[in-house]
Amino acid sequence: MKIIIAGAGSVGYHLAKLLSRENQDITIIDSDDDVLDFVRDKLDVMTISGNATSLNVMEEAEVGSADLFIAVTTSEDTNMLTAILAKQKGAKKTIARVANNEFLAIKQKEYFSKIGIDTLISPTRLAALEIKRLIKRASLTDSYDFEEGRLSIVGFSIDALSNLIGKTVAEINHGNSAFNYRGVAILRDHQTLIPRGSTHLRKGDHLYLSLKTKDIDQAMPFLGKQSKKIKNVMIIGDTPLTLRTAEMLQDLYNVSVLMPNKNVGKKFLKTLNNCLVSIGDPSNKEFLESEGIERMDAFVALTPNSEINILTSLLAEESGVYKTIALVNNDVYTHISQNIGVDTIINKKIIAANNIFRFVRKGKIEAIATLHGVDAEIIEFKITGEGRLTQLPLGELNLPHTCIVAGIIRGRTTLIPGGDFIMHVGDKVIIFVLPEAIKTVEEIFK
Repeated sequence: MKIIIAGAGSVGYHLAKLLSRENQDITIIDSDDDVLDFVRDKLDVMTISGNATSLNVMEEAEVGSADLFIAVTTSEDTNMLTAILAKQKGAKKTIARVANNEFLAIKQKEYFSKIGIDTLISPTRLAALEIKRLIKRASLTDSYDFEEGRLSIVGFSIDALSNLIGKTVAEINHGNSAFNYRGVAILRDHQTLIPRGSTHLRKGDHLYLSLKTKDIDQAMPFLGKQSKKIKNVMIIGDTPLTLRTAEMLQDLYNVSVLMPNKNVGKKFLKTLNNCLVSIGDPSNKEFLESEGIERMDAFVALTPNSEINILTSLLAEESGVYKTIALVNNDVYTHISQNIGVDTIINKKIIAANNIFRFVRKGKIEAIATLHGVDAEIIEFKITGEGRLTQLPLGELNLPHTCIVAGIIRGRTTLIPGGDFIMHVGDKVIIFVLPEAIKTVEEIFK
């Protein structure tokens, strides 16, 4: 597949990094030569220096033969214009990154599709939705739903008081009969492991389970967690993501927004109708305490400074806040979240890149997801015909050892399969897979 990416910033670079694993024909356009030098040093891709809106640059990139044109520069206008031009030049599919929420309305999306933009992506909206989901299930560090919430993959940390420490995966699998689940991954010392029956759980492990969504509350005591109901949420920052998140949460919780800029605060109040907005330095401990941080159930740090977000989240933890979420710009932080004391770290540009990534996958793929800090993918395939997949039990299919079937959706029924399970035509199969096995798994389910 020939893919052209306009914009070599954080979203464009991370997307190119993901695509480079697929051996796709990738071209990146950017007007910043220093940024392109960095890309060339890190990735095996073609780069073109210039303005993506230039017709000469588009011709040099051979945009007319592109299977996919992705515009993810920091300029919304540039992204929309280049996507339209690329479509007119012959690109088969176009994606544009936007910031204006009005463009995401159904009627607007239909209009943009007519003029040449097939898909609009908003990193801000995607990140806000992620935060909303994380607060809804505050006892978990990660939670991803499949098939309208029939099956979930959830993540949680094994702390010093957990009864799971020292037990093998086989022992915990056989030690519970109230609900069905399956261990699909362990994040340990920055390494992603596929758990086997003999794998011992350790303090500090980050364990991911697949289970029926309806069983999550029932699973909490077994996991050593409580089902905490969130009432009071404090958000710090004055960014568009702060505003979008507060909008989504204001009718669900008691939301306080803290920011340093009075003028921005006034603008926020024109949009927010059910939030308390306070002006002050959100990195100042005394200010946070004066605004009642100790009374909060959740704390969300969304300032432009990653270090401030992490440090204030740690302060919130010390103040007794149950759930903390910190926005970071550096993906290095994303991989160390389980070791620094913050419940969940998010990176909105990685969220956006992962969302775009699904448009280039092969096979009978229904959905794709990634978990923060986990070097793996969750892929949902659909069984469309009779064959080896429907004739042999899972244990005899010789699937790679670096993947695990997390669950099966059969009609309205959710199944957690064992090795003797046989799949049927029409089944939707949810698989957790490490990068080195992705191509093999896709070929098997093609």
